[in-house]
Amino acid sequence: MSDIINNLNIILRRMEVACRDSGRDPKEVKLLLATKTVPADRIKVALEAGQTLIAENKVQEIKEKYEPLQSVPHTSHFIGHLQSNKIKDILKYDISCIQSLDRLDVAEKLQQRLVYEGKKIEVLIQVNTSGEESKFGTHPDQAIDLVRAVSEFSNIEIKGLMTIGLFSAEIEKVRPCFRLLKEIQQEVIAQNIPNVTMRELSMGMSGDLETAIQEGATIVRVGTAIFGQRIYADSYYWDETKA
Repeated sequence: MSDIINNLNIILRRMEVACRDSGRDPKEVKLLLATKTVPADRIKVALEAGQTLIAENKVQEIKEKYEPLQSVPHTSHFIGHLQSNKIKDILKYDISCIQSLDRLDVAEKLQQRLVYEGKKIEVLIQVNTSGEESKFGTHPDQAIDLVRAVSEFSNIEIKGLMTIGLFSAEIEKVRPCFRLLKEIQQEVIAQNIPNVTMRELSMGMSGDLETAIQEGATIVRVGTAIFGQRIYADSYYWDETKA
């Protein structure tokens, strides 16, 4: 398991340097461990090393790892594509934030379930900043309208925005995705919408976290670079038919 600690230290160092080079306080940027396909015992190693924030893409994995991880304090987010038929299950397992809300009809069903259970939940609005049809997320032109509509739901607390940048090794092609999310954040802030705080920008992964931090990320999502290569391509985890 020492590989996890070593990899974790490398990522944390990269984040620290990126913050310093951007004139930002490292405390402003959180590391989220993307734990899809990672066994609970490997996740525990990172948690016991001081990490506290994890996220899953699939409800089935949330279920499977819930009990084994109960012994280690942590916070769980959901970063997979949110479908209305998964809402009930997601709410069973102490998920504190859904980072992938991108449709009003799903928000309505989420609100109904939250009211029924007497709960509230934090969400990030997912925006498709790359324009790729393979990516989920609301269109950038519709993001503010979606934020305004979801803000009407008393049990849903909007805390920011999330995006999955362009999958490209050319960083300057990825940067506009992050910059666009920051611009949308600033537009929302300027409108001072009730029940909305835009404190979080979840963007950037292992290959582009420096760029994301430069452009204002407050959460970077890293999995493979810490836990090792997965058996499936990333596209598998964003396929709605497999959710």
